[in-house]
Amino acid sequence: MFTYDVPLRWLDLDAQGHVNNGKLVDVLQEARVAFTLAGPIAHLLGNGIIVVGHRVEYLRAVDFAASVLRVELQVGKVTPARFTLGYEVFADAVLVARAQTVCCLFDFEAQRPHRLEAEDRAFLSSLSTEVVELPDLGSWSVGERAHVTPLNVRWSDLDSYGHVNNVRFYDYVGEARVRLMAGLLPGPSIRGNGEGPEHTWLVARQDLSYLGQLAFTLEQISVRTAIARLGRTSVTLAQTILDASGRPASVSTTVLVHGDAHGRPSPLPPELSDAAGRWPAASRR
Repeated sequence: MFTYDVPLRWLDLDAQGHVNNGKLVDVLQEARVAFTLAGPIAHLLGNGIIVVGHRVEYLRAVDFAASVLRVELQVGKVTPARFTLGYEVFADAVLVARAQTVCCLFDFEAQRPHRLEAEDRAFLSSLSTEVVELPDLGSWSVGERAHVTPLNVRWSDLDSYGHVNNVRFYDYVGEARVRLMAGLLPGPSIRGNGEGPEHTWLVARQDLSYLGQLAFTLEQISVRTAIARLGRTSVTLAQTILDASGRPASVSTTVLVHGDAHGRPSPLPPELSDAAGRWPAASRR
């Protein structure tokens, strides 16, 4: 097991005063980079290792009082071209999240994956262990009818490869969710200007798979959001990020839990049922 401590920053908090779910993926990245640089696979960083997908289960909200998040990282399944990393994230010794990341080697010149070198695969295989599997959320697709959020790519969103960093995809789908809810629900649905919200939302689970790279552009990209499932207090959203040419760059599934003004689980507002009829997601299974 590889352990890494990540100090929190004030800017990691969102409007609800908790560490933003997307920032937690940033914390995972810090631990993943530290693990890569600490051993004989350091040469892979910046030389074609990419993230294929994340699965993240959020177990409880984290506030700034935690100050440091401890990440325990393990290597899971290793194949000729891919490997899985499992994480457990702790705040003050309390487990706050579990996650998995699938990585692969990618040849940017040929624009295709390639195999791990024998010594790199041997090193990762020597650390391989069974990691906790997160339940499958199902597979959903966003159809023609969807809520559309146009977004701009910022120059600071880019990583050392010159593409949008994998963590920023979580920012994009999060921005689209906030705009959807803010336009859908009456009254303040998010905290702002000192006014308490009528609704609070906690991300319980978010899985995202990457289909292509996003490059910097002055043209807008877009996030298409559809409603996959409604529970009593939770809603499952399917989202697709499209690049400026309309090509899919990622697909994701998010489970949101609805709360009242104090954050206690509360039945979904009726506006969500209406929205499910307007923007339905289709199951692929």
